[in-house]
Amino acid sequence: MFLKTSFTTVIVGVFVVYVLHTCWVMYGIVYTKPCDSPKGDNCITPFLAGDPKLQLSIYTALQPNAEGGHTLIYKEEKFDVNSKFERIVNVSLPKKTRNNGTLYALIFVHQAGVTPWQDPQQVHLVAQLTTYMVPKLPEISLISGEDQTQGQKEEAQQKRRDGNPTAGGGAGPTSKADHPVSHWRTRLTLNIVGDHFLFDREYLPSDVHRYLRVFQNGKKMVYLPLLFVDELSNRVKDLVEINSTSIELPLTISYDSISLGRLRFWIHMQDAVFSLQQFGFTEKDADEIKGIFVDTNLYFLALTFFVAAFHLLFDFLAFKNDISFWKQKKSMVGMSSKAVLWRCFSTIVIFLYLFDEQTSLLVLIPAGVGSIIEVWKVKKALKIQVFWKGGKPTFLYGKSDESERRTEEYDTLAMKYLSYLLYPLCIGGAVYALIFLRYKSWYSWLINSLVNGVYAFGFLFMLPQLFVNYKLKSVAHLPWKAFTYKAFNTFIDDVFAFIITMPTSHRLACFRDDVVFLIYLYQKWLYPVDKTRVNEYGISYDEKPKGKTHKD
Repeated sequence: MFLKTSFTTVIVGVFVVYVLHTCWVMYGIVYTKPCDSPKGDNCITPFLAGDPKLQLSIYTALQPNAEGGHTLIYKEEKFDVNSKFERIVNVSLPKKTRNNGTLYALIFVHQAGVTPWQDPQQVHLVAQLTTYMVPKLPEISLISGEDQTQGQKEEAQQKRRDGNPTAGGGAGPTSKADHPVSHWRTRLTLNIVGDHFLFDREYLPSDVHRYLRVFQNGKKMVYLPLLFVDELSNRVKDLVEINSTSIELPLTISYDSISLGRLRFWIHMQDAVFSLQQFGFTEKDADEIKGIFVDTNLYFLALTFFVAAFHLLFDFLAFKNDISFWKQKKSMVGMSSKAVLWRCFSTIVIFLYLFDEQTSLLVLIPAGVGSIIEVWKVKKALKIQVFWKGGKPTFLYGKSDESERRTEEYDTLAMKYLSYLLYPLCIGGAVYALIFLRYKSWYSWLINSLVNGVYAFGFLFMLPQLFVNYKLKSVAHLPWKAFTYKAFNTFIDDVFAFIITMPTSHRLACFRDDVVFLIYLYQKWLYPVDKTRVNEYGISYDEKPKGKTHKD
């Protein structure tokens, strides 16, 4: 029985087990068993249940243990745990911080009227207000050579005057583009668990344990407010480069209460991002992952998980069937070689664009693998054989039969009509970008122009295959299994287009593929399978089986 089980069935079975296991793990994270002891001997009661008068105080220091002094930057005297607020304060930067140093924030929640240094029932956390990152290269106009227009300069100066009266702001001329420099985190997000939850000492979650401070009050064990600093809200787009002229910089302090389940989930996600950084992920790489959690509603986040899981499954199945299809393919009858060449070119352009933009490795590596596969498809489509003689490659191209030459004629005719529309649009867009936009280099302009053409007009290169199908009145030569899985992924991308923040052009690119695939489905219905034609493996079923004929 097990020998007859297909590989696809095994993969789907493993996928189902993985999803169920992940759901169970997530349930264990967000659900905490409350204390239900009759006498309450094992219960840890919340300090907030007594409705104490609290105060929030935030200090800055050069060391996380406040050695060398500290400065009070903000205090909320009548601090209400359940009241959400946001404050903007200007923070003075010490000379060491301005000279590529660091600065820490010491956050205290303590009893009102008592300094945090003398309150035995205070809770505090330390957060880093600076981080090191390689500054982004300046973008210039390739024609005039100016890095900013006069209007942009005035706007930037106005922002500095409004947000920071004494700061110079921005990167100075002495900053080195290839060395990490200190950047200011403009947001500090704080949370406290507002639930009066009773913990059971025997079932105390390990993730909450390091945030829990407990003291003895008579016979009862009481835990102090659960204070949490949300590091996931610190995004790369909010960072400001620090230089020697940055005397003061604005800091947005945000506070909101949080449920225990959400706190535990946030702790796990924050630890996961920290682990990735320990494995060598840069601040920019980690920021890609942070955006999934910060910019998305919690319910959308759960939907994103399931959507991403199915996307991964269909990606694998489409990859498996696509490789199998091209591995067995012997004839290019009915297949548009121009479309294969275009897919190869477009995937390489997108990979170079992602590499130029220093995109996360999570995106860059799959794009690189996809480019290699598309190059292999071109080798199969053009029947290229590579021979090595004396360390130099020699290329041998295979010959096409009559049916393949007829397909090639239709393909060339479709590309001729398509070029009348495509080339002027791409050239016009590149010239417009050169005049009105700014880039790091000529190479950056070239790659951006090419990738914009791929995103904007790439779907037009799917049309030659539709034209070939129309001329041959057949779709039997297409890899329909791989098409089906890719179609599912196309509709999943439509869901992602609403959930995940992305450029409008990329969002529209998700929906344009739907239209083309619907036309493919219409052609499949219009041209039913004819077994006298050559199928996707170069085989025809028009031969009658050999043997004696029988009369009924």
